[in-house]
Amino acid sequence: MDKKITLEGKTVKLLPMETGQLDELWQAGQNQSIWEFTSSKVRSKDEMEKVIEAALAEREKGTQIPFTVLEQKTGKIVGSSRYLDISEAHKSLEIGWTWYSPEYWRTSVNTETKLLMLQNAFEKMEVNRVQFCTDSRNVRSQTAIARLGAQREGVLRKHRIISDGYVRDTVIFSILKEEWPKVKTGLQEKLNQV
Repeated sequence: MDKKITLEGKTVKLLPMETGQLDELWQAGQNQSIWEFTSSKVRSKDEMEKVIEAALAEREKGTQIPFTVLEQKTGKIVGSSRYLDISEAHKSLEIGWTWYSPEYWRTSVNTETKLLMLQNAFEKMEVNRVQFCTDSRNVRSQTAIARLGAQREGVLRKHRIISDGYVRDTVIFSILKEEWPKVKTGLQEKLNQV
């Protein structure tokens, strides 16, 4: 498994996350509305540095592949996403830790980021399943995941204690390899409408 891959589309380029991207990631992630429903809060540059260091440690272990999302047109870092809970034995993974500067919400950035990540997961890594998890209170995230073509599977009740102490319910979505061709076509059509 290649831990440091670059995925490139027309709108975005997904680069391997690196410590040298700290300033730009912090710049993109300063708006606190980004972190409202996330399990970790990033309220300072130091906290962003800890997030990056933790992601890189997980990459070294082979359990995560973190990406920094760059907007092609401006060359500006606009957010991040990653593969988590990578299981080569079960041919499955999760896509999560996705966040963008709010000016990029409801744009083609997330659509193309997910298309690139899903295409790599199903066509290169040959997984059987990709799952997405989100806080039950985060309706915006659930809507975005459903728009990708993922199927809502259910809710894990009192699943995680997040950084502010709240015990969240987690909504699970997934895409299976048999569903990928239809999902891929749908995502490509969405991008062509932009």
